[in-house]
Amino acid sequence: MEIHSELDAAGGAAAGRLIQLLLLLLCALCPPGYAQEVAAAQKPAAEVKELYDAGRWSEVVLAVPESLELAADLEFYRAMSLAQLQRWDEAEKAFEAGRSRFPRDSRFAVELAGLAYRRKDYAKAKRELRSGLAIAPGDDYSNDFLGSIYFQEDNLEAALKYWNRAGKPKLDDLSFDPQPKLRALILDRAFAFSAGQVWTREQYLKTRAQLDALELFPRPKFELVAKPDSSFDLDIHAGERNGWGFSSWDGRLSFLRGLPYQTVYPESYNLGRRGMNWLSLARWDDEKRRVYSELAAPLRDDPRLRWRIYFDWRNENWDLTNTIAPGSAAAAGLNMEKAAAGAGIRIIPSGEWEWSAEVEYSYRKFRDVNGIPAAAANFFTDGSAVEIRSEVRRALFRLPERRFTVESGASAELGTFFQEPLGRYGSVQGFAKSTWLPKARGDDYQTVAAVNAGRTIGDVPFDHLFMLGFERDNALLLRGHPGLRNGEKGNAPLGRNYGLVNAETDKIIHKDGIFTVKLGPFLDTGKIYNPSGLFGSPKWLFDTGAQMKLRVLGSFEFVLGYGKDLRSGNNSFFTGVTR
Repeated sequence: MEIHSELDAAGGAAAGRLIQLLLLLLCALCPPGYAQEVAAAQKPAAEVKELYDAGRWSEVVLAVPESLELAADLEFYRAMSLAQLQRWDEAEKAFEAGRSRFPRDSRFAVELAGLAYRRKDYAKAKRELRSGLAIAPGDDYSNDFLGSIYFQEDNLEAALKYWNRAGKPKLDDLSFDPQPKLRALILDRAFAFSAGQVWTREQYLKTRAQLDALELFPRPKFELVAKPDSSFDLDIHAGERNGWGFSSWDGRLSFLRGLPYQTVYPESYNLGRRGMNWLSLARWDDEKRRVYSELAAPLRDDPRLRWRIYFDWRNENWDLTNTIAPGSAAAAGLNMEKAAAGAGIRIIPSGEWEWSAEVEYSYRKFRDVNGIPAAAANFFTDGSAVEIRSEVRRALFRLPERRFTVESGASAELGTFFQEPLGRYGSVQGFAKSTWLPKARGDDYQTVAAVNAGRTIGDVPFDHLFMLGFERDNALLLRGHPGLRNGEKGNAPLGRNYGLVNAETDKIIHKDGIFTVKLGPFLDTGKIYNPSGLFGSPKWLFDTGAQMKLRVLGSFEFVLGYGKDLRSGNNSFFTGVTR
């Protein structure tokens, strides 16, 4: 045992000398400062945090060198210290390195967002915050920060989406500038919120839907004002339509907006301060005379429920030469007089969807019928009918941070015609529409795409055929196919069933306090057909072109466009006006 002990002692001494020699050799071969870096790597993160909390940021940077594979906390405090020292480029590089080494640590993305925000690069700040929230979706700081950026960009829906995750904003009160004339009870019911509670995105969407239904506040602006107790007041800045409109000038211009088309629009808003609106038009064009009048108001002072009654009279000349029995050279035309009256109700359960239903009685009479094939005679039966209609609209998809929405809707109609050979008939239609605003704020480069389809059931009267073309009474646009010929309706394709796709982009080329001018291309494609072959188009139609929209005082809009039928090569110009 003693011999073995002596040998072990000697061997241990030799080994110690060998280790010392190797250490000296290693120190000689390693870069300068390596020993200090080893010591720094062994420094506990708690000590580095103490230095950081004490504001000794330069010491943190010295204590935690860049070249080592550091722990996440050490990497983070080093990058934060560089930021505190306003060494922005080095801080960004350090945060990027930390994210690369620790991709599941959200702190690096959040602080990169802070650096981008300081440089006013809000797009990058939002991108980094969304990246951090993908890792830690419940982080209140990140949600609050991201919501605040969207609010600065006037994207309140996106702001609320993220603020709500952080338990904000709690509303204390709301005020109006200017104070609306609408009855206080209706106004209070239109705004979905509870004092002292978080104002949710769903409540905001419902408020917007109810304000839109009132048709009195087309451009409301919501402003949240912070209070010392961390709650908010909601200030609403919205022009209100009263009487003829926002002002006497707005009322006069709106009344005369259809003058180029021999039309005037008598309108009066907020009658009796009860949100009751009277909308009408009178057109004295000899080829297509029309009188329309509508009265609508909240039911029982509840903006979620809205009733309306209406009357519509038309006396129109139709030239069907190009649309009935396509390919026939015979001239065809008629005069149609129709009177209709109806009543309906619209229900808004939430900001995501709405439902409406109405009933209508109508009578039509056809005169001067010529060139109509015998097989099509049933479409032109004189007589009266009763119809019930229902429609539902719903938001399918909303991505407010991208300013992208998809909404859809479907409608159905069932009617009874009281004169033979017609009887019961009906129709169904559906649509999906996407809207994208690519810029962070405003509506520059607004892009809209819509898909529509419909079909009739049974033997429908002539005025229930669908039409694809541009005509001011028609909503199914095929803008390279004019709906009028020598001022008479019927030039665009007609049929019982259709499919239609519309797409357009609008670029703002001028904007001031009075006028907004937009210019952009469009593309329309569709097919309309009839099983009997009496109407319709045998092939899919493709139209393209460009249009200019001139908005006046933000209340109505003129449209001037050029369309080209890509199949026939025909060119056309079109104009219109919308509220």
